[in-house]
Amino acid sequence: MPRTMLNDQHWSKLKAIVRKFNIYLKSNLRNFFEAILYRIRTGCPWKDLPEVFGNPNLISQKYNRWSNKDKLM
Repeated sequence: MPRTMLNDQHWSKLKAIVRKFNIYLKSNLRNFFEAILYRIRTGCPWKDLPEVFGNPNLISQKYNRWSNKDKLM
């Protein structure tokens, strides 16, 4: 199973949506979304995310911050 799901076409559409929520487009933002999609797809806990996505603790903290600010609704 591939770890990534977003091809360039999907990412360009998602970037347009992200801009509407005033989210700064950092270089690692795509990887952050890939981590969320991987976790949803596999059902793994945050701490079990593969290293390729970065620090799982930081990813989960960012996800929780965004969720609390309704940026992921």
